[in-house]
Amino acid sequence: MNEKDTVRLSKRLSRHLRHAPEEIGIQLTTDGWTDVAPLLAALRITRDQLDHVVETNNKRRFAFDETGSRIRANQGHTVPVELDLPVETPPATLYHGTVAKFLDAIMADGLRPMSRHDVHLSPDVATAVKVGSRRGKPVVLAVDAGRMHADGHVFRLSANGVWFTEHVPAAYLSST
Repeated sequence: MNEKDTVRLSKRLSRHLRHAPEEIGIQLTTDGWTDVAPLLAALRITRDQLDHVVETNNKRRFAFDETGSRIRANQGHTVPVELDLPVETPPATLYHGTVAKFLDAIMADGLRPMSRHDVHLSPDVATAVKVGSRRGKPVVLAVDAGRMHADGHVFRLSANGVWFTEHVPAAYLSST
């Protein structure tokens, strides 16, 4: 599988495992899993192709269960799922990548999940820059996660290193 085909298949998997499973006739469990066999049939791909995408995805977007018979996206769902991610103590600072046109609203209301289940935060500036770059020239905000945690906010950590919280009030944000 060449790089272009791998990226194309990764995007298709993201769409159907995070946003629109019904478009290809698969169903997600309440915790986001679906059986691999119907997914392969619906996408008309081989298990080797699926394994390749899961293993080589630089964002580690997908995971197999312990038996390898089910798959799910690690985060970013817009369909209702409960990923049951572990509650963790965050590092002192986390980061969020965005673009300048959203800054006024963010600094007034804080970071909100919008169409997703939670606010997504990055463990480092470089990742936040990549995230912000998807919509234009990136702006990176620092999140005082240590203070948020001390104040009672809950953080969860996905298998691919993305941090989640329900909301980041503006008082915990600063420009980097």
